[in-house]
Amino acid sequence: MPGMLEKLKQFSRSPQGQRAIEEVRRASADPRRRSQLQRLIGKLRGRR
Repeated sequence: MPGMLEKLKQFSRSPQGQRAIEEVRRASADPRRRSQLQRLIGKLRGRR
């Protein structure tokens, strides 16, 4: 049974994974979206 990292690698190589990666790249290029992502990351890290 493949581990989590192996599943992530497989997904990133799939067409759906490539689309998801491209969407994230486009979102990170937009300053407004980048600040939204930074806030989300901060909230997720604060939960620990």
